[in-house]
Amino acid sequence: MTIAVVSHIRPAYHGRMHARIEREDGVNKPRRGVTRRSLLVGGGAAAGLVLGWAVWPRRYGPNLALGPGEQLFNAFLKIATDGRVIVAVPQAEMGQGVYTSMPQILADELGADWRTVGVEPAPINPVYANTLLAEEQAREQLPAWLHGPGEWVAREVAIRMNLTITGGSSSIRSFETRLREAGAAARSLLCMAAADRWGIDWKACDTEAGFVVRGDDRLAFGTLAEAAARLTPPDDLRLRDRDERTLVGRPVPRLDLPAKVDGSAQMGADIRLPGMVYASIAHGPYGDAHPVKMATAAADETPGVMAVLTNPGWVAVVGTNWWAADRGLEALAVEFETRSPRPDDGTVRRALAAALDKGEAKRFVEHGDPDAALAGQGVVTAAYSVPMIAHAALETLTATARFGDGGVEVWVPTQAAPMARAAVARAVGLDEGRVTIYPTLVGGGFGRKTEVQAAVEAAIIASKVRKPVQLVWPRREDIQHGRFRPPATARLKAKLGPAGSIAGWSARIAAPSTNAEMMARLTGGAQKSSYGPDRGVVEGAAPPYAIAALAVEHVEAVTGVPTGAWRSVANSYTAFFTESFVDELALVAGLDPLSFRMQALSGQPRLARCLQMAASIGAWQGGEPGTGQGLAAHSCFGSHVAMLVEARIEGDQVKVPNVTAVVDIGRTIHPDIVRQQVEGGILWGLANAFGNGISIREGMVTAQNFDGLGLPDLMSTPEIRVEIIPSELPPGGAGEIAVPPVAPAVANAIFAATGKRLRHLPLRLSDA
Repeated sequence: MTIAVVSHIRPAYHGRMHARIEREDGVNKPRRGVTRRSLLVGGGAAAGLVLGWAVWPRRYGPNLALGPGEQLFNAFLKIATDGRVIVAVPQAEMGQGVYTSMPQILADELGADWRTVGVEPAPINPVYANTLLAEEQAREQLPAWLHGPGEWVAREVAIRMNLTITGGSSSIRSFETRLREAGAAARSLLCMAAADRWGIDWKACDTEAGFVVRGDDRLAFGTLAEAAARLTPPDDLRLRDRDERTLVGRPVPRLDLPAKVDGSAQMGADIRLPGMVYASIAHGPYGDAHPVKMATAAADETPGVMAVLTNPGWVAVVGTNWWAADRGLEALAVEFETRSPRPDDGTVRRALAAALDKGEAKRFVEHGDPDAALAGQGVVTAAYSVPMIAHAALETLTATARFGDGGVEVWVPTQAAPMARAAVARAVGLDEGRVTIYPTLVGGGFGRKTEVQAAVEAAIIASKVRKPVQLVWPRREDIQHGRFRPPATARLKAKLGPAGSIAGWSARIAAPSTNAEMMARLTGGAQKSSYGPDRGVVEGAAPPYAIAALAVEHVEAVTGVPTGAWRSVANSYTAFFTESFVDELALVAGLDPLSFRMQALSGQPRLARCLQMAASIGAWQGGEPGTGQGLAAHSCFGSHVAMLVEARIEGDQVKVPNVTAVVDIGRTIHPDIVRQQVEGGILWGLANAFGNGISIREGMVTAQNFDGLGLPDLMSTPEIRVEIIPSELPPGGAGEIAVPPVAPAVANAIFAATGKRLRHLPLRLSDA
């Protein structure tokens, strides 16, 4: 199936976020002004256009739809004759700012006037595959001498799988070069069109503020768009030098904000269709549940209820409005049976303990001889644990589906549109070419909306009632049936060497095999009771410090509760394990926690600089009884962060009045967005540190709303100071980098204030 975008830009050229994506025939037909180079799907600036075309099959042509006056330049860019510059963004906008930062990259290279830039979601097309995620996996799993060919194969696989997915703090990292090349190619074409009119060499021209310029001569982009789109870009593209770039690095106005402020932005549950009905849903307990008994008469008596539908694992009620559907669902009083034992807190705890003690582990990281290094006397050991955690996004899962003669259309907030399309096709027995996905803005994703549940369920319900249906999960369902951050336990061992060096370190981590489990769900693979050890579960567990002998291993724990991606994924708990244990080692070594870390970061100058600056800005002095300071440092997603946290003890409560964070994310596209992401990540980190874990009784989660999660509130929000280290190195991720170090920094601060070492989340003084 191919799809195209038809959007309506706001009159003042604000963000185009409410795009309609529909099928379009003839994606492989030649289009006027499109050459193989204009697709611009290569790798780096030096080799991208040559290598990129070898990697990307030519059959994947651009399938952007053109509105009146719009001219297609490449897969990322259209320019209209009225001067509008429309950038197609292949990543989901869920508050992290990609609808601004990604157009900002292209517009800067193009030389556009930011006031004329609009944005629309890119259609489903393998040209938008997020190849970085696959390449990173290849680098982690292959020896260094195979990195080149391994990454090539990984890119091929990602493209052929149509792996267009938003996650892993990868948006800028994956698409910066492609967006720059797209802008540079269009700049060349516009200069060539202007040069034809002026009768000069096009290389004598440049662009600025939406015009092609040569001395005092100026021609607007809109005037040149039609002629430029017919031309062929040069073989060699020149990317702008840093001092020529006028937009990148500046806090330009966000394109998505005006519509969000005036209420015209459409989230998933804002969709309205003629004749649409509404559905609410209830899922059974964990343990392979199916509905066996319900009070259908009571539901039918609820005003507005139209139908009760059952499916393996869930029951839905359809009504003339959502309130009626949900009231009918509550009146239904469904009873479920389970084919497998129902998990609870005790069974989950025992599964983790058994795996940690007796499970068969796989060692994913090893250098030196850690077994020999950790033999004999002087070994320091500690055990840590973290619970399952809910995503608790403001927007619950939702999707709207409509069947017609051509197939099914689905409106859904999704982080993985191609996977949602494939899943719907499998569920309703249609070819993917008959499934249309309309991605909406995402009201909080955090990994949860990578999953395809809501789209599939809405399509199934619509197929049964034969009316357009909007499914909205009730809050209780969204919390009770999330794909939780997995629970994990860890046993860490280390031995110190001369002068406080780390001679040996091992981390054995027991947790569900979340990545393998999640990919099976997303790709329609067979659901298994066991998937075996999973490298992703121990991501971030290898410390950044100089360690002579190191081992990191995972052993699978089968809990019976589905788990999934949560903001910063495994780093959210591996950093807690590592940075808490480092503080313990500093105490054994008789060294200040800052000095101990700094001497072990000799090979990590960027992270060391972050740590040094955080200590300086936060006025590190270690704390005193009643008020303590804690440090933590971590690297992930191509970025580095250090944090200094102050904790104050008030009775049996821990207050966090101040957090200082220093981040090095390489080249910064939009500093305000980076700062917002770091601040938001710190609040998530506080929820990780203090929030209630998911508790399960008889296969059901006990919490039903936000009040059961113990989340931080406005009153408890600390003063946050964020310092961004200037850099021209390649960009790293910003959306998740601040989450991992918060919990260990708080735990270390609590120890400094009380002498109590808390090794388990959530942090409770009563657990010491």
